Amino acid sequence: MKPLSLLLTVALDLVAAVSAGPAVIECWFVEDASGSNLAKRPAALLLRQGPGGPPPRLDLDPKLYLRVHDPAGALQDALRRYPRGAPAPHCELSRFVPLPASANWASGLTPEQSCPRALDGAWLMVSMSSSVLSLSSLLRPQPEHRQEPVPITEATVVLTVLTHTPAPRVRLGQDAMLDLSFAYMPPSPKAASSLASGPPPFGLEWRRQHLGKGHLLLAATPGLDEQIPVAREGAVAFATWNDDEPWGPWTGNGTFWLPAVQPFQEGTYLATVHLPYLQGQVTLELAVYKPPKVSLMPAPLVWAAPGEAPPELLCRVSRFYPSDGLEVEWELRGGPEGGSRKAGGQSWLSALSHHSDGSVSLSGHLRPPPVTVDQHGAHYACLVHHPSLPALGRRAEVTLEVAGLSRPSLEDGVGLFLSSFLLLGLIKMLGWVESTVKAFSTILWKPLSSLAPATAVAPKTITPSFAPTPSTEWLFLKEKQILWHSPSSSRAVVLKNFGSRDLLKIIKNSKELLFMWVITIDIYHTRTQN
Repeated sequence: MKPLSLLLTVALDLVAAVSAGPAVIECWFVEDASGSNLAKRPAALLLRQGPGGPPPRLDLDPKLYLRVHDPAGALQDALRRYPRGAPAPHCELSRFVPLPASANWASGLTPEQSCPRALDGAWLMVSMSSSVLSLSSLLRPQPEHRQEPVPITEATVVLTVLTHTPAPRVRLGQDAMLDLSFAYMPPSPKAASSLASGPPPFGLEWRRQHLGKGHLLLAATPGLDEQIPVAREGAVAFATWNDDEPWGPWTGNGTFWLPAVQPFQEGTYLATVHLPYLQGQVTLELAVYKPPKVSLMPAPLVWAAPGEAPPELLCRVSRFYPSDGLEVEWELRGGPEGGSRKAGGQSWLSALSHHSDGSVSLSGHLRPPPVTVDQHGAHYACLVHHPSLPALGRRAEVTLEVAGLSRPSLEDGVGLFLSSFLLLGLIKMLGWVESTVKAFSTILWKPLSSLAPATAVAPKTITPSFAPTPSTEWLFLKEKQILWHSPSSSRAVVLKNFGSRDLLKIIKNSKELLFMWVITIDIYHTRTQN
């Protein structure tokens, strides 16, 4: 078991080393220079060191070579999860001065305008940004740097504000969720003892930056009875501490929710967490998108005679956003040259049409050149590229048919068979109707009162359009069947062989029955009064 335990320990150490993130973050220390210029000096944050101590950095000012201690762990955890192989985050260091919040709604965080002595001393603000995170941390460096064995300055993380979605992309009309977390550890035991046990009150602020101005969307001060501005655009924030340890560290949540995002809401968002005399801020870039729908007309076939030009092709690119970055290309696939190539002819784009939801549409037009016989069966394609689409874009195609060269396809054969089948059924039905009409073209009729028993009847010939009056008693004779009707009853009775009587059917209708035609015993045709 000992070799197995040793192997497991080594494997866990390798996994930890791989997932521990960068050990050193290279930064720039930025400060004001003469006039309105800024001066930059290299700096570094040592997050992790080997057993031999910190590596020497003779290229750095010892005051800007910082060994970072993170009691809350938020900074270390964020960089520990940093994707391996991803570009290093851009990092800047600058000086920070503790001040009360300038907003009136956050004045309750600092009832005393003077900063506590526990916050005296030097402060540094670290700002990191990349495609996977945006982070801001306040560091409290030690007054003197260590000389042995390597010149380095110890610094403690007090406040960290972090988002893992620095560049969210939201589909037009859907809700935006901008995550935000923060962690705080009092800078010294003296500062912690001056506060009540439990996490301190804090303020949360979300702004949208537009044309150099910040528009307040939401402000919150959990635990304080302050008059705060009304949230705009339906915005909601989940502003709370996640734990209530008596002396810290504490972590909190300030995630921002914006419903049914519209194009005017994209841009730069500033999230600021206010603590008494301390602040941390991160930046997010919200982008709104909507992929286009692509259709091509006429479709699915376009016809042309040899030497003539096909009709103009219309590629409809509808309801997309943003309007920038759209490209429409025309391709011709197949034909004598094979493969795909740029389609010849004249092409142009229409003007943009705007929709109520903020999306836009346009049309791409192609006027193809005259076709040849060899181009029969080729395909014209409209290929659309847009930032909201995959790299291959989206396409729609039509098939070119050259007149006189088309051959029956499988679909044509199936359609011809079904048409023949339906035509045969129609002919059969018409034949049956014709035989039925002929069967009734001659009907024998004579009033019953004129008949004498056992006396031959001299029948009278009538046509189906003849309609005896319902007030007379009448008789139909055909072969050996007699249909008898009495005006006093709604019954029609068949008399067989001039002898027996059988009840055929009792008919009741809203219109009075005049007569019934009988072909065979089980087939009947009725006629009612107009």
